[in-house]
Amino acid sequence: MAKIQMKTPLVEMDGDEMTRIIWKMIKDILILPHVDLKTEYYDLSLVHRNETDDKVTVESAEATKKYGVAVKCATITPNAARMTEYDLKEMWKSPNGTIRAILDGTVFRAPILVKGITPYIPTWKKPICIARHAYGDVYKNTEMIVEQGSKAELCVTKPDGTVETSLIHDFAKSDGIIQGMHNLDSSISSFARACFNYALDRKQDLWFATKDTISKKYDHRFKDIFQQIFDSEYKEKFAEAGITYFYTLIDDAVARVIRSEGGYIWACKNYDGDVMSDMIATAFGSLAMMTSVLVSPDGVYEYEAAHGTVQRHYYKHLKGEETSTNSVATLFAWSGALRKRGELDGTPDLCAFADALEKATLATIEDGVMTGDLYALSTLENKTKVNTETFLREVGVRLSKIIRNA
Repeated sequence: MAKIQMKTPLVEMDGDEMTRIIWKMIKDILILPHVDLKTEYYDLSLVHRNETDDKVTVESAEATKKYGVAVKCATITPNAARMTEYDLKEMWKSPNGTIRAILDGTVFRAPILVKGITPYIPTWKKPICIARHAYGDVYKNTEMIVEQGSKAELCVTKPDGTVETSLIHDFAKSDGIIQGMHNLDSSISSFARACFNYALDRKQDLWFATKDTISKKYDHRFKDIFQQIFDSEYKEKFAEAGITYFYTLIDDAVARVIRSEGGYIWACKNYDGDVMSDMIATAFGSLAMMTSVLVSPDGVYEYEAAHGTVQRHYYKHLKGEETSTNSVATLFAWSGALRKRGELDGTPDLCAFADALEKATLATIEDGVMTGDLYALSTLENKTKVNTETFLREVGVRLSKIIRNA
């Protein structure tokens, strides 16, 4: 059969360790046999980021703005141990953080439900989608270690030159630490509109939660901006769609989420979304079974796996040992990007291929063929644990069958 043609390239961001190995397998086994794949390729491995002084990360984000759709492999955010392991020039920042800041996007993460993997929360019947603000807070912070006897103050120089200060703490009795965080009204507004638009697209209720009772200016600003935008731009649209917008405190939201049946979007500030998305993914079954897409206010999309680079399996792979690494989230990053490329370019064959790839992936697991992490979780009676490559080849068999029968 002739390969499916693409009109416009995807931006392809390659990554690190075991996910980099899986990345190539997915392309070779599942995509290239069926699609005349066009990508603008960027190597975001830690080695290449170090060689380019991290300029390649910025270049990949700018290319994403140009082409509108990107797919990203998991990457290493270095710590002290990685500095030594990779002989780095400096401790480079998170590529995800850099890309998110440039795109000014919101991250939407939702679990992938499959027969045989039962959520740990018995009441959960439908996916819970986490909408994570992707700018500022602790990810753009400034930190200092403070000596005993020091006094820390928050200082703002206003446009007219006047200075406003506020005491953070007098460290008279002990050494300590301080942290400065910021956010932008423009970014919070983009976050709010992205959440409201996504809720309308999905026809799902939207929840938003902060801790405004304690953070009476910082968190309260988020709450106020969300409410102002909702009242002025989205209230009538939500009513017409039959969905609701709901605000509550973050601790109340957690209690409500645990008691709920799912089926809504939960918007969180940056750090809250980072933590809660992992909690939601694990409680639904596995962090490797979660979709993740960064959506910018001007309609740019970057798809990725929500998990890390699977370092332990990579070291086994380097020793020639067999691995059984879950590739589903990376597969769904590719399918999501290909589908969105097809939607934007008006190429329904590409959208249909993305649908078929996801269907084949889930069918493989529901047929009892799965990697070790899912094997330990699955309640299916007849199941088989397979290695990384075998799983992908089993998906390939089902994918070819679906395409032939289409």
